Amino acid sequence: MKKLLMIAVLALWAGVASAQHSHGSLKGPNGGAMQDVAGVHAELLVAANVVTINIFDESNKPASAKGFSGSVLIVSGGSRETVQLTVSGDSSLKGEAKAAVPAGAAVTLVLKNAAGKSGQVKF
Repeated sequence: MKKLLMIAVLALWAGVASAQHSHGSLKGPNGGAMQDVAGVHAELLVAANVVTINIFDESNKPASAKGFSGSVLIVSGGSRETVQLTVSGDSSLKGEAKAAVPAGAAVTLVLKNAAGKSGQVKF
């Protein structure tokens, strides 16, 4: 009985912890999925082979991407590609994949902000 209770408590705790940090179901101002990473909100946009990450502060206002760096890992079926991102404009990072990113591809972002704080998140 104690084991069953402990398993139930751990499962509930794990669900609450993931709910606090997952914003994948939230849409950003440009219609992309939003996630918290490295102290900012990151919005993922994909158009053909171009991957764009828009950076927002905690109040969802565009934040400067100056000093940021990052990459995305795109996984679809058996295909994997890492795309380096560079600052593009005031509040975005962009990179180009070799081919169009398929709908439903798993995209993992690794982001480092200007202060050196880094994080990883999956879209």
